[in-house]
Amino acid sequence: MIDERAHIDPSAKIHDGVQIGPWSYIGEDVEIGNNTVIGPHVVIKGTTKIGKDNHIFQFASIGEISQDKKFKGENTFLEIGDGNTIRENVTINQGTAGGNGTTKIGNNNWIMANVHIAHDCIIGNNVTFANYVGLAGHVTIEDYATISGYAAIHQFCVVGAYSFIAKASYVTKDILPFLMIAGYNPVTCGLNILGLKRNNFSQEVIDFLKQGYKIIFRKNLTVNESIEELEKLLPKCSELQYFIDGLKISSRGIIR
Repeated sequence: MIDERAHIDPSAKIHDGVQIGPWSYIGEDVEIGNNTVIGPHVVIKGTTKIGKDNHIFQFASIGEISQDKKFKGENTFLEIGDGNTIRENVTINQGTAGGNGTTKIGNNNWIMANVHIAHDCIIGNNVTFANYVGLAGHVTIEDYATISGYAAIHQFCVVGAYSFIAKASYVTKDILPFLMIAGYNPVTCGLNILGLKRNNFSQEVIDFLKQGYKIIFRKNLTVNESIEELEKLLPKCSELQYFIDGLKISSRGIIR
């Protein structure tokens, strides 16, 4: 299950059923969970904990120190959950002391080739990253978001749950949940209706989310006024809480 040509540091914790291909490097303080598959020529370093049933393809670099010039060798971390697919040439860096100290990847994410996830990023569950997506430091990607190829996300941005980012978008502000955005200087293009249907949102909920969208983007209200209007509809549609939370936590402003 572990190729004799792989280098495994004696302090690494390798759980049952793990496969490691030839010429891969597993450093000290690395832990790899049950039944995870590590391809050939993969480098995993740092204080990195990887869960079970992941598949990491060749030439990925996992847990390397950050590219933040302020990094001075502090003890920082990378945590990866279960069931993730991490394709060729993906790079995922440790956290930094200047951030929260940890980069976190959740469960069942699909990370295509040549994606970069920088220090202190927080990735939820069931997120899809197409090829060549780049995340700067401290980015948060919430559950079920989809990010198309060549998109770039500025540091400290929040990408809301079930949102969709079109190809080659340069994101410098927060994206509310459920939305589609597109363009090099992106704008909001409405609700991610297809994504909502694929994730079994009922037509009734989608109709309420459309009302919420109009409140935020069509009524010329302030953020606080939008939140007040959305809260009136909460008893009828709890999913509107996603919009409310997104508005409340935004520190960079939202894409409109």
